[in-house]
Amino acid sequence: MTVSSLIMNLQSIYSFMIIGYVLLSWLPNARESFIGVWLGKLVEPYLGIFRRFIPPIGGMLDLSPIIAIFALRFIAFGVIAVLEFILNMF
Repeated sequence: MTVSSLIMNLQSIYSFMIIGYVLLSWLPNARESFIGVWLGKLVEPYLGIFRRFIPPIGGMLDLSPIIAIFALRFIAFGVIAVLEFILNMF
């Protein structure tokens, strides 16, 4: 397994965790379950960064998870590009 595939796999896993956390908000009391609390501890610190700058639309529609997933993807590609550049120097 290469470093780039590892980074992309980790990015995909974290993106699915964000999606799962968002889907839990649609179910009553699901975020208070063991899985909801566990996902919240892992995902909320990252989502909180985006929620400070992106207010919900109409008070109900929170777009910050979508923007957070796009940003995570760009960060992963950026890290891969930097690592490949560094590794190609040697």
